[in-house]
Amino acid sequence: MPRSIRPLVCLALFVVSACSMPSSPDKRTLQYLNRHGFGNRYVGNAEEENYVSIGDTIAIVDVIHPEDLVSSQKVDIDGTVLLPELGVIHVAGYTRSDLRSVLTERYSSFYSETDIQVQIAAQGKKYFIFGEVRAEGEKKFPGDLTIFEAVWDAVPHPQAANLGRVRLIRPDPVDPLIITVNVNDMFDGDSTFNVLVQERDIIYVPPTMLASFAYFIGDLLFPVTEIIRELSSAIFFGQRSSGGFNTGRGRGNLNNSGALF
Repeated sequence: MPRSIRPLVCLALFVVSACSMPSSPDKRTLQYLNRHGFGNRYVGNAEEENYVSIGDTIAIVDVIHPEDLVSSQKVDIDGTVLLPELGVIHVAGYTRSDLRSVLTERYSSFYSETDIQVQIAAQGKKYFIFGEVRAEGEKKFPGDLTIFEAVWDAVPHPQAANLGRVRLIRPDPVDPLIITVNVNDMFDGDSTFNVLVQERDIIYVPPTMLASFAYFIGDLLFPVTEIIRELSSAIFFGQRSSGGFNTGRGRGNLNNSGALF
C-alpha cells in the first residue's frame, strides 16, 4: 500500500470504529431512564393490598364521627385529594392500611378519638392486550383475572389468532418476564399455564402462519394497490370536474338565460 494512502485508510478505520461503538447515555438521559417496574411512579400489588393510584377514588369515614368526617374524592393528577379539615394532602402510593394510619395521625389534632375507615375504588389500574383480537388496547384491571379470561374478553379472531402461542409480557428494566401460553390446552382441561394477569401486563396474541403469510402478501402488494387507488381517485374526480358525469339524465342543461340547450 502506498505511504500516501495509509493516513487516509487509518482515518477511515477510526471513523468507522467510532461510529460502531455504543454510546452511553448522558447524565440528563440517565435521570429519565426507567429503573423500576413498568416505569410508573406509584407501584404495588393491588391484589395483595390495594394501593392508591392517580384516577382512583378514595372514600373515608370516621365511624365515631360519621356526621362530621365523611368524604369521597378522586385522586388528582398530582396524587392529591382535598379532605375535610386537612385540605390538600398527598395520597398516591399509599396502601389502604398506610393511608388509614396517616389519616388517623392527621385527624388526631381535631378529634380526641377516631376510627377512620378507608375504601379505594380502583380506576387507574390497567393491563394491555394486542394482536389478533377485535378489542385490543388498554383494559381496566379488575383483579383476579386469568390469561384465558383476558384473551376471550378481547374476542380473538377465529381464523387469524394463534391461541397456541399467546405471550404474557411482564416488562421490567432489570428482570423482564415473558411466558408463552397455549390457550388451546385449556379446552382439554389443562390449566397449568392459566396464569393470573397482573396490573400493567401486556398480552400479545400472534397471528397464525397462514395469517402471517396473508399479511406478507398484503405488504408486498400495498404499493401497487395504493397506486391503483390513487389513479382511480384521480380519474373519478377528473371526470367530475370536466362534467363527464351527467346527473340530469334527459332533463337537459340550462344556460344563463334559463333556456335549454
